[in-house]
Amino acid sequence: MLTHKHLLGLENYPSKDIQAIIDTAFQFREVLDRPIKKVPSLQGVTIVNLFFENSTRTRISFELAQKRLSADTVNFSASSSSLKKGESFKDTAQNIEAMKIDAVVMRHPAPGAPLHLTQFIDAVVINAGDGTHEHPTQAILDMMSLQEKFGKLAGLKIAIVGDILHSRVALSNIHGLQSMGAEVTLCGPTNLIPSFVEDLGVTVNSNLDEVMEWADALNVLRIQRERMGSALLPSVREYRSLFGITEERLANHKKEIVIMHPGPMNRGVEIDSQVADGGQAIILDQVLNGVASRMAILYLLCGEKPEDGNA
Repeated sequence: MLTHKHLLGLENYPSKDIQAIIDTAFQFREVLDRPIKKVPSLQGVTIVNLFFENSTRTRISFELAQKRLSADTVNFSASSSSLKKGESFKDTAQNIEAMKIDAVVMRHPAPGAPLHLTQFIDAVVINAGDGTHEHPTQAILDMMSLQEKFGKLAGLKIAIVGDILHSRVALSNIHGLQSMGAEVTLCGPTNLIPSFVEDLGVTVNSNLDEVMEWADALNVLRIQRERMGSALLPSVREYRSLFGITEERLANHKKEIVIMHPGPMNRGVEIDSQVADGGQAIILDQVLNGVASRMAILYLLCGEKPEDGNA
């Protein structure tokens, strides 16, 4: 049973709740390995997927999780909605809830939009990514994948490499991993590292080889060109030389380093195909664990009542 009604972010989110989600996710992972990959846990529950940004992996993962739990799923696309006709965000939200839905999974380009939504509706709200703020369900599936690999989270040394400035995945991982007792180092171009991150208790090191020598696992982020101007990354070749996870660079370190990536990957830029498809990568495990962890989140928020009414 979780403490909070919603899942809006992992900042100050209780570690016991994160562990409860992960433990439940491993139970649902067993369901996904069965011939019939479906349970009636959320039968009769209606969930709306409210996506104001394009998404492939997260949206499909949530849809699959909902169907595996036997929930009724409604997909909302902002591009074909009444918002295009001038309807307000508040009216759209309240009209959807008037149809007696139980939960909303929301992705929005504006930071804080899921929190804003909780002011207008009584349904459970799950943040599927809000601007450059947080992406809590991605961080939870990442932590589940790390626990699956190492058997623990406490004491692990995790490096997040790449475009930290524009990454909601990075911020949720920082909050979540530190809450669970892991150490976090950030590595990337100095102009793609936010100035406030050291206040969060992480280490910053722009020397990738030093970071790889220290780390148990690398969570590799893509360069988000759609969120930046060309001046922030003048040369892809230079970026790959300094921060790309290449087969040659990996071979120089005589240790096993687990390689992760939230996707989508820019192969040949932040990660080479040989690395992404190699034995040290758990990228496809992350994808499967994404369905299991989102099943756990939906079940714990919609199938059981929280301990209190906290948001």
